[in-house]
Amino acid sequence: MANKAIFKSYPGKLLPGTDTKNAEAATAYALTQREALAQYAVTGTLNSTFYADGAEQLDAVMYLALEVEPEFLAKVAIHAAEKGHMKDMPVTLLALLSGLQSDAFARAFPRVVKSGKMLRTFVQVMRSGAAGRKSLGTRPKKMVQAWLERASTEQILRAMVGNDPSLADVIRMVHPKPATAERKALYAWAIGRPHDQAQLPDLVKALEAFRRDQTNPIPDVPFQMLTSLALTREQWVAIARKGSWQMVRQNLNTFARHGVFEVAGVAEQLAARLADPDEIRKAKVFPYQLMVAWKMVDPAVPHVVRDALQDAMQVAIGNVPVVPGNVVLCPDVSGSMSWPVTGYRKGATSAVRCIDVAGLLTAAFLERNPKARVLPFENDVVNVDLNRRDSVMTNAEKLAAIGGGGTNCSAPLKRLADEKAKVDLVLFISDNQSWMDARPNGQASAMMVEWARIKTQNPAAKLVCLDIQPYATSQAVTSADVLNIGGFSDAVFSAIAAFAAGKSGTESWVKTIEDIAL
Repeated sequence: MANKAIFKSYPGKLLPGTDTKNAEAATAYALTQREALAQYAVTGTLNSTFYADGAEQLDAVMYLALEVEPEFLAKVAIHAAEKGHMKDMPVTLLALLSGLQSDAFARAFPRVVKSGKMLRTFVQVMRSGAAGRKSLGTRPKKMVQAWLERASTEQILRAMVGNDPSLADVIRMVHPKPATAERKALYAWAIGRPHDQAQLPDLVKALEAFRRDQTNPIPDVPFQMLTSLALTREQWVAIARKGSWQMVRQNLNTFARHGVFEVAGVAEQLAARLADPDEIRKAKVFPYQLMVAWKMVDPAVPHVVRDALQDAMQVAIGNVPVVPGNVVLCPDVSGSMSWPVTGYRKGATSAVRCIDVAGLLTAAFLERNPKARVLPFENDVVNVDLNRRDSVMTNAEKLAAIGGGGTNCSAPLKRLADEKAKVDLVLFISDNQSWMDARPNGQASAMMVEWARIKTQNPAAKLVCLDIQPYATSQAVTSADVLNIGGFSDAVFSAIAAFAAGKSGTESWVKTIEDIAL
């Protein structure tokens, strides 16, 4: 028998060594340029995060944008807008693309800029100089003109809500060439210039009539265009009934203040809309947006409406996959996860923290996979008692309440390896900035070492590292059994399900982007 002291196994000896440092200056693995750009696209908001400010994020994105082909950059922008449901980052990528010699910009623009708000944000980014110039330039100007000409009257009116720049600023800047007398009158009205009243669209005529006399019917325009007027409770009811799904969700407290729910039947009507599966899917709502609406709703909002938000949550998480076998969920509850998930920006900071999102996604997976095991971690694994029969909201709040401490991503894997546990899928939801378990540069990370131990007992096991912050490093290198993926929209669910089922490889996330047809 060979001497075991000499020939014993050394976990980590043949594993890939770390090749970079993370935001805590601890050793880590760098994502590929395509992985990193995709991660920034679906998690970056250009606001300050726990470890980096918005300028540092922009610098990283600008560097990565120049390192990939223009066509891939265009596809990332489209993916971030259509699947990630992001707003600022897609138009930032589009602005960077506008300076490259490629027709990909013109092909991507209509798919990224779907609303007047995104149009105004694109112009704002271009004028800021962040994309390399402070004017629009010929190609971007033509695309903005084309958007204005394609837009309906309703879209133009929605685009007029907001400033810096206002839609009037945009119109003055690009000088659109109206194809009809009606559109000519609309542009002139929007920028406050003399116009032919008779040529205005009917919707604008109705708005002007209502502004002069509130006894006229309420026009079907963005409610922000009416709130400066002295509206009656009945008029607020009409606004609520006409509002979009997202508008209703965002203004429940406003409706309560104006007595909307005091009118018989209105609460039930709005609750039915909020819980309507078709409307929820059409609104592309983030599960965490429903969570914050539920948490922030005023007690004056009736229970039937608050309950509808929980019903809507069940629809929003409906495509969380059911994964056969032994599933382990590892939400990061360390101190860095207390930062707002969309970053800090004065006057516009989300109340939802990274830990809230981690808790919510964990609770959603737990509901769909009731036999799953939950191992929250910070310095070490944190014990938490979750009732699988509790609502997603309740379990998410329990997880979010235990935050604090350092980050040790290897801790849950070490516990599983020590127990020789049966494992089929391990899902981490983290910012991946582990430092308490740091090992010397060039050696395998502690997380990879512990994963190798688990694999000796579970050869077919798979590891998914879901990153919800834009830092472009991981503690587990992408390999045949390790998937690094970023984002917090429901688009990540299908990627995780496909990977767990063996229907796609580790390149599936990036390949999904590469397969987008321009």
